[in-house]
Amino acid sequence: MNMKGPSPLGYHLAAVTVLAPIAWGTTYVTVTQFLPPDRPLFVAAMRVAPAGAIILAVATARSGWTRPTGIDLRRLAVLGLCNFGLFFPLLITAVYRLPGGVAAAVGGLQPLLVACLTWIITGHRPRTATIAIGCVAIIGVAMVVVHPGAHFDLLGVAAAVGANVSFSLGVVLTKQFPTPPDRLAATGWQLVMSAAVLLPLALFVEGAPPHLDGRNIAGFGYLSMIATAGAFVVWFNGIRRLPASTPPLLGLAAPITGVIMGWIVLGQSLNGVQLFGFAVTVAAIAYGASTAGQIGFERSTPRPSSAAMCSSV
Repeated sequence: MNMKGPSPLGYHLAAVTVLAPIAWGTTYVTVTQFLPPDRPLFVAAMRVAPAGAIILAVATARSGWTRPTGIDLRRLAVLGLCNFGLFFPLLITAVYRLPGGVAAAVGGLQPLLVACLTWIITGHRPRTATIAIGCVAIIGVAMVVVHPGAHFDLLGVAAAVGANVSFSLGVVLTKQFPTPPDRLAATGWQLVMSAAVLLPLALFVEGAPPHLDGRNIAGFGYLSMIATAGAFVVWFNGIRRLPASTPPLLGLAAPITGVIMGWIVLGQSLNGVQLFGFAVTVAAIAYGASTAGQIGFERSTPRPSSAAMCSSV
């Protein structure tokens, strides 16, 4: 176990990385207040397509045109599926079908999901501290966002759980796959490949796009450029350099931000239990930002099947 404390650079990187889940935490208010109702595939497609196009254009202007091939293309396709192609439609379905607090609460599963998926894929067993902090974070988030009278839609809950499994798998695989030579272009390709699947799927399942007014366009612009393009560039840069146990804890800033936005924008109030849960979750986020290797995974020999899977994707 590494007993050294994190470097100032580690603190700075964690502080920058947490800006991404803070931006994601605005998704609930943005979707419910600015975007067309009951169109999860269309909303997901409109979220990823402009973001991917802009990021690829910037990457091309900076480094020239690069198109992934072979195993790099397959890896980016898998990451794009986990991070965007599955995650966004499932998340937006949950947002439509569940109250914001309930949809956000499921995000508290991410630290444990990442720990378990890392164990399955790499054979590295999570340390007791990792599991304990994950459990504390779940309790804190649940205290904040699950309140008496909250409505539970089974399909919505399943969509929320599926979204978090997909996103957590993306976190683990991003750590396992080799760092691409151009991270910005890699992010753009993930988004573009997801859009290539989501756009025709939205047309087939949901029909023609709805009429968009100025409010809708503003909402899509914010969701695509700020909460997707900017946020995921920051996120991918951070999770490749931070300890494996840290990003899912930082990700808990998303549901907390969702609750705060509901409080400020929608007039939702926080009772005493929710305020205490808020303090517990913020403490877990702060601890996750300061661990820099003090919690994480036990060293063990990777399972042959997992290693083969990672090398063949």
